[in-house]
Amino acid sequence: MNNMTHTIASVALLMATALPSAAQKQYIMLPGDSTYSWPADLHHRLLCDFTKSRSDVEAYIKKYIPGVTDAQMDAWEKSGALETRVIDGRKLYFHNAAPNLFRIDRACAAIKTQHDGASDDNSAVRSKNVRQIMREAPQSPHRFGDAKRIKVRYTITVQPDAVPDGEVVRCWMPLPRTDIARQQDVRLLAASEMDYDKSPTDYAHSTFYTDKRAEKGKPTVFWEEFEYTSYGEWHDLRPEDIRPYDTSSELYRRYTSERDAHVVFTPRLRQLADSLTRGIDNPLLKAQSIFRWIDANFPWASAREYSTIENIPEYVLANRHGDCGQVSLLFITLCRICGIPAHFQSGFMLHPGEENLHDWSEVYFEGVGWVPVDMSFGTPGYAANDKERLFYMGGIDSWRMVVNDDFGGELYPHKRFPRSETVDFQRGEVEWRGGNLYFDKWSWHLEVLKD
Repeated sequence: MNNMTHTIASVALLMATALPSAAQKQYIMLPGDSTYSWPADLHHRLLCDFTKSRSDVEAYIKKYIPGVTDAQMDAWEKSGALETRVIDGRKLYFHNAAPNLFRIDRACAAIKTQHDGASDDNSAVRSKNVRQIMREAPQSPHRFGDAKRIKVRYTITVQPDAVPDGEVVRCWMPLPRTDIARQQDVRLLAASEMDYDKSPTDYAHSTFYTDKRAEKGKPTVFWEEFEYTSYGEWHDLRPEDIRPYDTSSELYRRYTSERDAHVVFTPRLRQLADSLTRGIDNPLLKAQSIFRWIDANFPWASAREYSTIENIPEYVLANRHGDCGQVSLLFITLCRICGIPAHFQSGFMLHPGEENLHDWSEVYFEGVGWVPVDMSFGTPGYAANDKERLFYMGGIDSWRMVVNDDFGGELYPHKRFPRSETVDFQRGEVEWRGGNLYFDKWSWHLEVLKD
């Protein structure tokens, strides 16, 4: 494919409106183009996230707490356990506000468990994999173990007539990175379109790009099939193995600095980082203190779209919960404040029966190198000893697909309109010359194929 046809020429100017900084970088205004408005776009995104009325939420809660009162509802809203927002003069609830209540509030979680029974968390599969990695990693020069060969078919389906007949639909889909040591032998096997571009390895987001014309009354479907080998990784970290940082190095300066809207050293975060690490000198012990505190205090809950949140770590603190990417960004920010290099990593978790989007991070220890940290997997309930409890603070399981080695980067080829997901890149992105296609206009499907 001729990349020049997908590149906006030198007439491009960055949009100087109230776009979040990550989105600002991604919107290019052409001469005479005054149709795009970030406030209108944000309004639409919020309406896609906040879809429930109070009666909707109350009806769900009454399945578990029949006698729920207005006072209880008000208290949960005040605490942030029930997320609401006033839009167009109406109080609306996040579409997963009711299920989230039974994840965030401990008393409600206990009631739901008593009613439904304990959920199957796939702990048998996870623990078997983790223990195998811990047996094999010490004998591996890269600390790898329990390799998995994974084959995937990924599909994006744009709704019929979301784009006018004959218009070109541009599509970016996730592709496993080829520059990650524990992710090897990546092979693109087949695709819906023969004409495509793959992003260079120096891009933060690994993408498969193609385009095709929409047909009236028909969905526009894109798909790709690929396979790769994924290794688990584990470092038996000890404080005495950690050497002082070379604070003059490019690596240290880059990965201990502030970044965009979501790695910002606010006074609140500085104070928190100090309180969690006061009196601790060793970088590993500092990181472990931050890891344990986040794990103990921020339960997982379904998240609204990241593009609608101004500062994700501050949002986690204010709402006392977070999904995988949110707690990872909190962990990264606190580490960087403490002088520990850290960066974002994400893609998919592909544990059998649990295939989904997932985010985690890596931290750098002098004398060891970069090690993975999965903040939302935290300290697993199946852990039988301290090393297993801290496996994800220096280790990662084999069921991963790494797509992103940072957040909020440019796509390849360049995307003209702000992305649907301005922070992460997992589901993909779609646009046409008339604008971005938000998530309500298309769907994604990931299938792990069996040989």
